[in-house]
Amino acid sequence: MNEANTFFNAHKINDYFRTMEKHYTAQKTYRYEIQEQAHEHLLIALHGYGQLAKFFLRKFQGLQSKGRVVAPEGPHRFYLQGYSGRVGASWMTKEARELDIQDNLVGLNALLSELQKSYSPKKITLLGFSQGAATAARWYQQNPSAFDQLILWAAVFPPDIDAGSFPTKKPLHFVLGTQDEYYQGEAAQQLLRHYQSMGFKVHTYAGKHDIDGEVLKRLLD
Repeated sequence: MNEANTFFNAHKINDYFRTMEKHYTAQKTYRYEIQEQAHEHLLIALHGYGQLAKFFLRKFQGLQSKGRVVAPEGPHRFYLQGYSGRVGASWMTKEARELDIQDNLVGLNALLSELQKSYSPKKITLLGFSQGAATAARWYQQNPSAFDQLILWAAVFPPDIDAGSFPTKKPLHFVLGTQDEYYQGEAAQQLLRHYQSMGFKVHTYAGKHDIDGEVLKRLLD
């Protein structure tokens, strides 16, 4: 086969396998966990990468007097290792990111409507931990009037949000452990300065990449 024929056949194959991305919408069932005790203050807590809502909720034990904790679960569940065993959940990946952002907001807004209807809370605090912080920030930006304060924990601020247009009228907090495995040294200091420049009150504690109950109690007060 000469070079001209090779070139011609290659282009015929490429044309034959040409594809187009399409989208469709369908109903999806979301899952969340909620503490049983009654309280007029709701703390909606969005978990980090690879966590499940029912286990993430355990990190808030001892806070019953401060509020009722609700933990929505990321819509994408997967095996943490291989093809079986422990399962975790994620809010999104880099693939089809914009679609997942919109789907997350639709699902979370539906949850918010259900919570308001079922419990009539007098106060709602929104907390986002690690990967969940980006989703929490986007949700808060879309509807800041629904929440009384925002707590972002151990995460970079989502780069797709214009920091200058982020609503700052309600209390905003950022929390980071001094032994956080993902943010150390100058990277941690830059993170703290960035949040502070946006109007967040920054809080540090001697701990790793995890929820610290004592710090959270003070913020909920």
